[in-house]
Amino acid sequence: MTKFVKKNEINNNWYEIDASNAVVGRLATIIAKILRGKNKATFTPHMDNGDFVVVKNIDKIKFTGKKFQNKKYYRHTGYPGGIKETTPEKLYNKKPGEALKLAVKRMLPGGPLAKKQLTKLKIYKGSDHPHGVQNPTVIELFKLNSKNIARN
Repeated sequence: MTKFVKKNEINNNWYEIDASNAVVGRLATIIAKILRGKNKATFTPHMDNGDFVVVKNIDKIKFTGKKFQNKKYYRHTGYPGGIKETTPEKLYNKKPGEALKLAVKRMLPGGPLAKKQLTKLKIYKGSDHPHGVQNPTVIELFKLNSKNIARN
């Protein structure tokens, strides 16, 4: 018999990730897993029992290959002929953390539960953040060599 976790049994932890030299897609998979709660033994698909994730140093994040200049993000305004496209380079100049947030958002299932889980993602440009009081657990990422990683 499967045991589902109840609302009063949910225990949310805080995690801190340093995004220096991390690849966007690989970092997004780790973050999406934590936000959904798939790293816990009490994972329940229809409930929000995921943890909070604080990502710092987002200004030092990397893209593999030439994706920083060539990848396209599309959105539609809702009006006829209203398709808009942008690249990670343009997105980075406006909002440095938006590319990572989009990658994580697209790895979560659609619907109101995913929107609630995405609010637990906190992204900061520098190494300082206001969540030190929560005493987040630091997650060390595997760093790749810089041969296939580019940003500017």
